Amino acid sequence: MALRLLLLVAFLLVCTIQVSSDIDLEDSRTQIVKGANRRLLQTLDCGGLCKERCSLHSRPNVCTRACGTCCFRCKCVPPGTSGNRELCGKCYTDMTTHGNRTKCP
Repeated sequence: MALRLLLLVAFLLVCTIQVSSDIDLEDSRTQIVKGANRRLLQTLDCGGLCKERCSLHSRPNVCTRACGTCCFRCKCVPPGTSGNRELCGKCYTDMTTHGNRTKCP
């Protein structure tokens, strides 16, 4: 009886050590779990990318707000301060406002 109890405790200890060693403590900002298919995606610094994108805009606050929305939804901000919208794909280029104007700067 004592031998069975000792074996059970040893087995549980080994299982606990194995489970705790499988936990990978990475920076939580580098990856997120997205959707039901559980793909790992890198997170974007939308604030910093949009600030750079809208730095030369005539209305930087409006531009930054719209860019932040587009970055959050499409997970992309085009390089540079203008143009290059097609590099972010259909999500970024086809998003429109209520007035049917392009939303993403």
